[in-house]
Amino acid sequence: MTVIRSVVRGCGSYLPARMLTNHDLAAMVDTSDDWIVQRTGIRQRHIAAAGEHTSDLAVTAAERALAAAGMAPQDIDLIVLATATPDNTFPASAVAVQAQLGITGGAAFDMQAVCSGFVFAVATADSMLRAGDFKRALVIGSETFSRILDWKDRTTCVIFGDGAGAIVLEAQEQPGTTADRGVLGAKLRSDGRHKDKLYVDGGPSTTGTAGFLRMEGKEVFRHAVGLMTGAITDVLAATGTTAQEVDWFVPHQANQRIIDGCAHKLGVPSEKVISTVAQHGNTSAASIPLALDTAIHDGRIKPGDLVMIEAMGGGFTWGAALIRW
Repeated sequence: MTVIRSVVRGCGSYLPARMLTNHDLAAMVDTSDDWIVQRTGIRQRHIAAAGEHTSDLAVTAAERALAAAGMAPQDIDLIVLATATPDNTFPASAVAVQAQLGITGGAAFDMQAVCSGFVFAVATADSMLRAGDFKRALVIGSETFSRILDWKDRTTCVIFGDGAGAIVLEAQEQPGTTADRGVLGAKLRSDGRHKDKLYVDGGPSTTGTAGFLRMEGKEVFRHAVGLMTGAITDVLAATGTTAQEVDWFVPHQANQRIIDGCAHKLGVPSEKVISTVAQHGNTSAASIPLALDTAIHDGRIKPGDLVMIEAMGGGFTWGAALIRW
C-alpha cells in the first residue's frame, strides 16, 4: 500500500545586502567581537534595507526555491509563511507573497511560532498535503528582526539578523517505508508558562506598538538543549530511526553553544551538524531554511539524505521533523 508524502522539490534563500559585523556593533554598543563570539558564535548578520519588508525577503527566497524545483508560481496552491515580524498586523504577509508571485488560487497564511515557526510550518503544510486538500506548497521562513530590536540592549541586538528561506513541498505517492522521500514525521510542542523568558514587550492588544524583543538568555539556554533533543528523540522513536542513521542535523541557528550542546547530548559528531550561525546570526523562523539552502549549495545535503530539522522559540515552542531529501 502506498502513502502520500510531502517531498521537497526545491529550496531557496535570500539575505539582505547590508552586512553588520561584530566590529560594527562594537562601535554602536558596549560590546566586542570576542565577547559576542565567545557567547554566541556569531560573527556577522544581515540587516534589511529601509523599505525592504518581510514579504519582500520571502518572495525572493520563494522565487529561488521555485526555480530550483523547476516550477512556476501557478503550480503552487498553498503558502505557509513562518514569521514573527509580519509586514502588517493583518493581512497575513503570506497573501502579500501570494500576490507578488502572481498566484490567484489556493490558500496562503502566516504561522507564528517564533524561532520554531519553520518546523511548525513544515508540519502544518505536510498535514494539509497528505490530507489531499492541496498539491504543492511553498513553506517559507522570513524575518526582519532588526525592526524589533532595542539597539541599546547589547544582550539581544548582537544576536539577531534578517533573512528568508523557502522550500517547495509536493504531495507524492511513496511506498510507505522509512526509505521514502519526503517528510517522515514531526513532533510539535508548546509551554506557555515560559512566555516571559523570550517575548516582545508590545502588541496591538497591549501597548498598541510593535515593541522590542526581550530575553532572559540564561533561562532560554537552560531549557533549549533539553527541549530540542526531547523533540528529536520523539521523532526518531515515531519513525523507527536512530540518531546514527540521520545524515544531517539542521538546528535552529540560535547560538553555537546550544547547537553544540544538542549534538553532544545526542551523541552526534559535529561533522553531521549544519551550522550557519556565525554568518547569519539568529534569523528566527528563517534560520533553518537558510541553513538548508547553504548545505544544499555547498554539496553537503544530497538527494536521499536523511535530514533532521529542530528548533525552539519564544512561547516556549519547540519541535522537530525528519525529512528524506
